[in-house]
Amino acid sequence: MPQVTGLGELSRLEVYRLAGVGVLAAETDDDVRTAWQSLTEDTVIVLLTPRAAAALGSTLAEPGAPMTVVLPS
Repeated sequence: MPQVTGLGELSRLEVYRLAGVGVLAAETDDDVRTAWQSLTEDTVIVLLTPRAAAALGSTLAEPGAPMTVVLPS
């Protein structure tokens, strides 16, 4: 089954768990990059906090990357 995952600061993503979104808490840039690498093949959408999106930069546009949505600030 396709997965939706939230990635970034836990305080910004915790509410999405109520909607069934898996949350990967990542408080530092290194944590964000490590969590991104741990995404499974069935992850199709990743909700990113603005800070997490900035940490990933051009990685988001790599071929085969899941679709991403950056949450508003």
